Amino acid sequence: MRRSMFTARFRLAACALLLALAGCNQTAQAPQPQAAAATPAGYATERYTPAGFALPNGSGCQGDVSRFRAVMSNDYQTGNVNLSVYKQIGAEIDQADHVCASGNSAQASAMIHATKSKFGYP
Repeated sequence: MRRSMFTARFRLAACALLLALAGCNQTAQAPQPQAAAATPAGYATERYTPAGFALPNGSGCQGDVSRFRAVMSNDYQTGNVNLSVYKQIGAEIDQADHVCASGNSAQASAMIHATKSKFGYP
């Protein structure tokens, strides 16, 4: 009697498992891939940093801003940073540039340093 109850429970569990697995079958067609948004010109146009690439000269916050902007432009052109991150960092560089232009060099340089740190740049 115990053995037949065990067998009945086993069969019931096996049937439940098979029904659950049958529900996993997909009968509808997979959705068609959507066209990706157009990538702006310049993305991954270079495989490596071009020979002769040099960081801009300059001192103070203006030098910090122009050098980091050049690094980001190079990283975007070589495909090392995607568009959303490039835009986000670009917006933060623009804010620091605005603060620098208003005469607050220390704050602008600190903003550049914070952005670099946040995104893993030395």
